[in-house]
Order: sequence, then structure tokens, then C-alpha cells
Amino acid sequence: MSMKRFVDLSISIEGGLPSDPPIMIPKIDYIDHAVGALSMQEFFPGVKKEQLPGGMGWSIEFLSLTTHSGTHLDAPYHYHPTMDRGIRALTIDEIPLEWCYGDGVLLDFRHKGDGERITAKDVEAELKRIGHTLKPFDIVLVQTGAEHAWGTTEYLVKGAGMDRESTLYLTERGIRVVGIDAWSWDRPLPYLAREFMEIGDPKVIWEAHFAGIEVGYCHMEKMANLSAIGRPHGFTVCCFPVKIKRASAGWTRPVAIIEA
Repeated sequence: MSMKRFVDLSISIEGGLPSDPPIMIPKIDYIDHAVGALSMQEFFPGVKKEQLPGGMGWSIEFLSLTTHSGTHLDAPYHYHPTMDRGIRALTIDEIPLEWCYGDGVLLDFRHKGDGERITAKDVEAELKRIGHTLKPFDIVLVQTGAEHAWGTTEYLVKGAGMDRESTLYLTERGIRVVGIDAWSWDRPLPYLAREFMEIGDPKVIWEAHFAGIEVGYCHMEKMANLSAIGRPHGFTVCCFPVKIKRASAGWTRPVAIIEA
């Protein structure tokens, strides 16, 4: 029987970390076993705390967060109301499951500077370097090195990012799910804002996301541990999102599965 190695490609959802804009930072209230014992008394009238194992009850957590907190999969609806040049954009609960399980391809752009574009030519050159020809429904992962800044404010401005043409290079070849180890699939927002102020061209705003208007696709953001995959292809990616009705994204725990 063949052995498989599983690599967790996600970050944990943590409260209070400054790696998101302030309005998006998750908040977690932890109810421990001692407090949980008091809660259980409401559900089981007459039970005494000492009648519970060790005087302890259940533990639960209350979260306040966005669908874009932690490692998540963005649906085409996040980018625009329409996709594929005019049809209604899919929300996260409508994403075909077959999009989220497929052969993985890892593209390494850690040599790129923070805020740099990853162009279609860059993608083409990297595919040639690793000896891989894309096929429909490959799941393409982009490594920028930004993950090392997770947990700090620097994370928001770390890593290179995709642009419109490089995104379309992938989606026009039948790629429907991609991922990146940075806060955004696009270049960091402050770089986009600065460029817009300098040249006044709105085409630079969220250009990689807006490419989904032409060809619908999903991308994962805030991935981690891409180096642990250990190969540029020859592995499987599984990244089923949490099903949230009519939502623009869903949390996911992507995993790379490698035959040992």
C-alpha cells in the first residue's frame, strides 16, 4: 500500500493579530471548561457542578470574523456580480466541488520584490523551468515568501502579486482554483493605491481580482507551508470551502497530498 504525506497549507484563525486591516481582525471569545460547567446547568436543570467529570463542562468559542479571515477561498462573486463575460457570478456555496480537488502546481516567485508584478511571461518562464504544461483544473499555487511575515503588520505589504494578464494566462487554460501565500492574490493594496495616485489609471485597481469578470475562477489567500510540499508538481491539492449561503468566500483548510 502506498504511503501518503499530508501538508497543511493553512494558517490558524487567531484573534488580535495585526495581519489584517483593523476592521477585519478576528475576535475570539473562549469559554473554558469551568465556565462551560455553568452553561451545562442551564441545559440540565438540577445538575450540580460536582456531578460533572472533574467539575468541568464543555468548552466553546464565539468568533467575530469575516469570510476572508484566515486561509479562505474567494468565489467569483467576491470580484463582481458577473463572470464569464456576463453570467451571474458563483457564490461560495455554488462552487463545483471538482474545482477544489486536483493536481497541484507550485510556482516559486520568492525572488520577486515586495509589490512587484508577477507577469504572464513570469508564469510562462516558471512553468518552463519546472517542466510542466498546464491542463484544465490543475490547482496552481503561487509562492512569494510573504507567509514569513504572518502575525505582523508587515504581512499586509509583503510579497509580489499577480496582475490581470498573468491571471488570465492561467484561467484561459482551464485553471479554476489558484492560491497564494500572501494577503491578496493581487499585489499588496498599498502598492496598487500608490500606482493609481501616480498614473491615474483605474486599470491598476484590483486588476487580478477583476480578471474574474472575464473568466470565473477562485483563489485562496493567506496560504502557508508551501515550501513543505517539496516539489513543483506531482502532488494533489484538496481545498473544499465551508458552505456559506450567498457568500463571497469561505474558510478552507487546503492540504497537499504527496505520494511518498
